Amino acid sequence: MLNNNKKKVAIIGASGLVGRTILKILEERNFPVSELLPIASQKSVGKEITFNGVSHKIISIEDALAGKPDIAFFSAGSAVSLEWAPFFVEAGAIVIDSSSAWRLDPSKKIIIPEVNGSILTKEDKIIAKPNCSTTQLVLALYPLHKEFGIKRIVVSTYQSVTGTGKGAVDQLMNERRGVEGEMAYAYPIDLNLIPQVDIFLPNGYTKEEMKMENETRKILGDESICITTTAVRIPVIGGHSESVNVEFKDYFPKCLELWL
Repeated sequence: MLNNNKKKVAIIGASGLVGRTILKILEERNFPVSELLPIASQKSVGKEITFNGVSHKIISIEDALAGKPDIAFFSAGSAVSLEWAPFFVEAGAIVIDSSSAWRLDPSKKIIIPEVNGSILTKEDKIIAKPNCSTTQLVLALYPLHKEFGIKRIVVSTYQSVTGTGKGAVDQLMNERRGVEGEMAYAYPIDLNLIPQVDIFLPNGYTKEEMKMENETRKILGDESICITTTAVRIPVIGGHSESVNVEFKDYFPKCLELWL
């Protein structure tokens, strides 16, 4: 979809945890950036971030749009993505979105490069990135699903506070230091587990749990897979863990024979 020439790259949400991680990965992989357009909220405009050893001033999303980037990474939440991503596409950018805004849109593809990156075409201008817990689950299960067919998945996730954002990290560290501060969660998180990630839905599952179920089926292209998920927030920084029980369509001894 892209040639090897240097690209003008916009990062919407550049000052947040996800945006800073995107910058770090672009640096690590020596991505060919001709110009960086870092975007954050209006209160952050004019502040500076560092990329490849060079300071860059944060600009407004309107100024970034006028700059006509080749690629726009969105990591500022669903509302921002829904409002602004189409404008960036009109300006000629390929949008890679980290929010849940486009994941289940039937006209958009949700992509894990190692799993289904081959289905992308030049017509795909808004590319959805899966939920982080979905990504690590499907990466492990995809080759097994191809070989044996997944019938049922029971998964429990144990997710770090980093997934909530900087406010949750601050809450955890404040509690460990015995300092009062703003609460990202309704309950203390240090020395605690909170069996709720995102809001509860009418069906009794949380929004996070339903994201994993719906996204997994869409990425694997199999709506017949039965999935149940439990998501728990845990007091660690960085890294989600999962306990996964899988039932395959093929009888297990048959699977074992194929492996041997």
